[in-house]
Amino acid sequence: MRTQVGIIGAGPAGLLLSHLLHLRGISSVVLEKRSRDHVERRVRAGVLEQGTVDTLIEAGVGERMSREGLPHHGIELRYGGAGHRIAFEKLVPGRSITVYGQQEVVKDLIAARLSAGGDVRFEVEDVAVHGLESEPWLTFGGERLDCDVIAGCDGFHGVSRPAIPEGVLEVFEREYPFAWLGILARVPPSSEELIYTRTERGFALHSMRSPTVSRFYLQVPADARVEQWPDERIWAELKARLESVPGFTLATGEIMEKGVTPMRSFVAEPMQYGRLYLAGDAAHIVPPTGAKGLNLAVADVRVLTEALAAYFERGSTDLLDGYSAACLKRVWRAQHFSWWMTTLLHTFEEDDAYGRRLQLSYLDYVTSSQTAATTLAENYVGLPWAP
Repeated sequence: MRTQVGIIGAGPAGLLLSHLLHLRGISSVVLEKRSRDHVERRVRAGVLEQGTVDTLIEAGVGERMSREGLPHHGIELRYGGAGHRIAFEKLVPGRSITVYGQQEVVKDLIAARLSAGGDVRFEVEDVAVHGLESEPWLTFGGERLDCDVIAGCDGFHGVSRPAIPEGVLEVFEREYPFAWLGILARVPPSSEELIYTRTERGFALHSMRSPTVSRFYLQVPADARVEQWPDERIWAELKARLESVPGFTLATGEIMEKGVTPMRSFVAEPMQYGRLYLAGDAAHIVPPTGAKGLNLAVADVRVLTEALAAYFERGSTDLLDGYSAACLKRVWRAQHFSWWMTTLLHTFEEDDAYGRRLQLSYLDYVTSSQTAATTLAENYVGLPWAP
């Protein structure tokens, strides 16, 4: 078999890349080790930046998102017994976020690729990468796929990044001393917008997936296990952290899913080696506080699509050569914003009274200064795409 671009991973990055390349007349094959059902069901991020929304609409895969997604024009920072709204419509006019689950984006992209005759293969075993320096190829399940370029979109634990020779990559990472307990509940949201709350008990986030399904996160110890958190304890802790302002009552209901997510920051540089180009979680991880993971993957794919189009249409390698440098500018901005949001809202060491006072001081600044609030809003809705 032969194709122009071999893509490893059928998450948002791999599927969107395949679809955008298809729109430019460039062939690809997507290889995914999981089943289609697994890929479409796994719950991940749900906050889409303005640029991500625009990209999906422009690519012709945003119809259901436009119909079912929940546009938000602000978020609430809740601390010290009061809530403070960061109003996107005033601070960054014309830009907002849309709440639409990552699994729904994946469903839309799979449907679009298959309806267009795209080659997306699920439950593929033993994917391996070869010949990155000159003539790359992939092997899987006893078959061989020759290609001009390989795109590694297979996440943090995939095979793409480890295929780069030792000593080429420089890795930057940080582990946080806590994790997030994520809950998906069959209960209408208790707020029209996301609530980020900082308390002495720890951080909590009130989010949503639809008018009837809510998403919550609790800061928990890094070694926490799901079985330590029965439903009654989860609701009690959410109430303790979220019902901190007068008149607010948290609605409770059936918990459908729960899981513990470690908090880490990770960047591997460069995001390319030979004919291999990394995108999304294969190259970088951000803590979910800033809602940047999926959006960074889309940003990578946009850059890579233009670089590959220039290569296949004109024979130019300039954009491919500069792919990593172009992506990393946005990656590091998102890394800083995610780290900042995380350190601003989470409880660290219990005896760190100095750190807690710094947190409260900066929260006061963000909620009272239009300049500071604009910086938060601009980064949250997503910086404009580079030319």
